[in-house]
Amino acid sequence: MVTRPTLDPGFSIADADEIYGIRSWSTGYFGIDEKGRVTVSDRDGAPVPIVDIVADVQERGIELPVTLRFPDIIEDRLDRINEAFERAIREAGYRARYQGVYPIKVNQRRVVVETIAEYGARYRTGLEAGSKAELALCLAHDTHDEALLCCNGFKDDDYIRLALWGRRLGRNVIITLEKLSELDRVLRISRELGVEPALGVRFKVHARGTGQWESSGGDEAKFGLTAAELVHVVERVKREGLAHTLQLLHCHIGSQLTDIRRIRVAVREAAQAYVELAEMGAQVRYLDVGGGLAVDYDGSKTTFYVSANYSLREYADTVVYTVMEVCDAAGVDHPVIVTESGRALTAHHSVVVVPVVDTIGPTRQQVELPPLGDDEHQLVRDMRELVADVNAKNYREVFNEAVANKETMHNLFDLGYLSLLERAHFEQLYYRILVKVAKVVRDLDYVPEEFELLPRMLADKYIVNFSVFQTLPDHWAIKSLFPITPLTRLNERPDRDATLFDITCDSDGKIDSFIDLRDVKRTLPVHDVRPGEPYYLGIFLTGAYQDVLANAHNLFGRVHEAHVRLTRDGRFDVELFVEGQKARRVIQNMGYETPDLHAAVHAQAEEVRAAGGMTEREMAEFLELYDRELVGYTYLEAVV
Repeated sequence: MVTRPTLDPGFSIADADEIYGIRSWSTGYFGIDEKGRVTVSDRDGAPVPIVDIVADVQERGIELPVTLRFPDIIEDRLDRINEAFERAIREAGYRARYQGVYPIKVNQRRVVVETIAEYGARYRTGLEAGSKAELALCLAHDTHDEALLCCNGFKDDDYIRLALWGRRLGRNVIITLEKLSELDRVLRISRELGVEPALGVRFKVHARGTGQWESSGGDEAKFGLTAAELVHVVERVKREGLAHTLQLLHCHIGSQLTDIRRIRVAVREAAQAYVELAEMGAQVRYLDVGGGLAVDYDGSKTTFYVSANYSLREYADTVVYTVMEVCDAAGVDHPVIVTESGRALTAHHSVVVVPVVDTIGPTRQQVELPPLGDDEHQLVRDMRELVADVNAKNYREVFNEAVANKETMHNLFDLGYLSLLERAHFEQLYYRILVKVAKVVRDLDYVPEEFELLPRMLADKYIVNFSVFQTLPDHWAIKSLFPITPLTRLNERPDRDATLFDITCDSDGKIDSFIDLRDVKRTLPVHDVRPGEPYYLGIFLTGAYQDVLANAHNLFGRVHEAHVRLTRDGRFDVELFVEGQKARRVIQNMGYETPDLHAAVHAQAEEVRAAGGMTEREMAEFLELYDRELVGYTYLEAVV
């Protein structure tokens, strides 16, 4: 029987929300109920505890970790983005419409693309492909007749042919020219197939975005035509009698744009280019201002690289009013406004649930050491005195002396003047001092600068059953931050600080930076794990890019997925379950064949058996285990 501690009457759900910032970053999709459980809901539905969904998944025999996907949230994101633009257009008196395009590179998972294509049909939502494979996927989806299918990225002849055949299918396919040489090939192939193209052109705007992807825009951007090249394209299509085929102007200043002022500048530049094209005789209809609509991962609403200093409403207003102002000044008809929001559509819909499987920490239950005797080193004796002497008046001096002694201890040990046993006693005393100092510091109104690293020095290591490289590649690669919170016990005050370590054998497989409204936290407040009681963490806002950038580090494959529909009355239905990758599948991706592996291992076992190293029964038991693991989940399935 698990003994439950008495809840701290001085700790509330509001306190938990302040620690983890759920209300700030969740956009209303996630919250905390009166039992301290994290909940999920769409805009209109009653909240559902995420742990109830986890329990349902586990009752089906599904092991964690698992990715929970909520198509309802994707649909709500579509509603919110389109409603924001429709309101801005109505209030401004803008004389054209808005159409969104989803760039599938953000997340090509079937449930994501199908939801956007089917539900988005009411808004004429289109798709964007950046490769031949993505175009093939996009063509298979049934979208609204007027929905755009934008073909971006560098193109070979077959990419162009496939796009033109898409026109023959009646799809509104637009081939966006990313470099000047593509124009000749598009015109040549269109003549060969007898299919008139619909052209777009990407203009390399001077304006740059903000944040982590600032360098992807501006004059040195990877894609886009210069002003001279843009003029050349217009003149060329006019000479060919194809001015009417140049239908779209596209610009893109980056992803996760944090500052609305930079967006305004870029949209103005793009709108002015649109006006110039129209005045030159191009029959452009669409102005595609690209992606970049940010997600506020930390909830700070600032220009910090994982945040944004604007709302969805401000974004829509800025785009609509800026385009209208430029076009009205020139007397040019208002274009259909197109955006390619991917992150803002998909990030919120995905939650990765990971179990804590072990805890390690310098202040956890210390091992019993053999006594040192009367001849213990003076340095160890000094530390014993310091432990007994910590108080609110001298904590600073004691801390500084303990830190200095630690450096001395390492030097003495390296020179052979301190034994391993003495070092062990010293380290235990050192951490006892830090714990006592931390208790004093916790009650201070002002924390001196030298103690800011104290929580990190005392932090536990929570071992979590997942792979950072598979689940959060952006955290490892570019230091992106994602909200992480316990899924239960948020009505209890967290009593530990921890960094998170995955189960890979790579030292980089860790999370030691976390969201904070004021800065970046180096530890995560957590609860002590109770024996026999699971402790789950939720990693939120992972629906954009994380699913598709993952690799097979340590041969950890894709995790299980559950697609969950939410009902208005606070219930849920697991519509579809997608099994994570088996070991066999991941190994095959590396060029191996399962029969060959089995044969090689069987031959080794047979050789050992023939030499008397194992019995027939033992060999059979081993081979059964080997084959079972080949078809098993790549993550930990049982930890004793």
